[in-house]
Amino acid sequence: MTTTQHERPPFFNAELIFQLFKYTVYILLSMNIYHFFVEDYAASSQTFANGISPSELINAFTATIDTLAWVVLLLLFELETYLLDDKHITPRVKWSLHSVRALCYVFIVYSFYGYINKYIMLHSLLPFSIDDACTLVGTSFSYVEDIDEYMPITVENCMALNNTTTVQIVGTEIISTQAHMIEAHRLSVTEVVNSANWLIIVAILEIDVYLQSKGKLFGRIAFGSKAIKVVLYSILFLAAAYWGYKGDFLDFWDAFLWLVAFIFIELNIFEWSAETREADEAASIAAKQ
Repeated sequence: MTTTQHERPPFFNAELIFQLFKYTVYILLSMNIYHFFVEDYAASSQTFANGISPSELINAFTATIDTLAWVVLLLLFELETYLLDDKHITPRVKWSLHSVRALCYVFIVYSFYGYINKYIMLHSLLPFSIDDACTLVGTSFSYVEDIDEYMPITVENCMALNNTTTVQIVGTEIISTQAHMIEAHRLSVTEVVNSANWLIIVAILEIDVYLQSKGKLFGRIAFGSKAIKVVLYSILFLAAAYWGYKGDFLDFWDAFLWLVAFIFIELNIFEWSAETREADEAASIAAKQ
């Protein structure tokens, strides 16, 4: 359409801004892969002081592997629900998308297993008794201040260890106060619940995408899917709020971005469903004429 003298282009394109915002969120999520790697690497140097075997990689780098698999899965959902037209989703393309998605799910389930292992490790404790914790300064012993924060024992924190009940993680040289371990336990439960919730959500999304591709995502089925996901997303929101309250910024920020990202996927499916219904109605009207 040509612009006349009295017509001016809009000051901004709402759709363009929305898409820029969406892909900015996706980029920020991709950057979190690096941030979690740094955090996992620092923690694993303490929890796996004797080296990491291939079978222990998932326990050492759970958050990194989990985030990487989720980012790839998110981009695949974006492809199928928004970027690719229905006519371009050929059997070969669909097979490729589903194969890579299946591989992502293997790593995501594997990461869930890693979170459970971390939960078990943090709950495997022994009483730790020492006359003066300051004698551990300069040794290989470390101190748990947060769920993924392992600090060397220093003159400053050793005094605090002398004045409280101390515990040790079985099979390691990691100690902490009982109070700090209780906080770590709560955060590990939050990680397990968060991971389990996301697994359920993507299972429902897979069903949604399948039904939508068959033109069957409407009525009670669509309503039931939305109702279940509202409950699950609410639990994820509470987990993010808890991380924020406890001052774990990276986990809070990551959880918040994932909630926003999957709202985009939900909007993609809603728009896809609306377009399919419009196309079906147009075809039905044309057939009657």
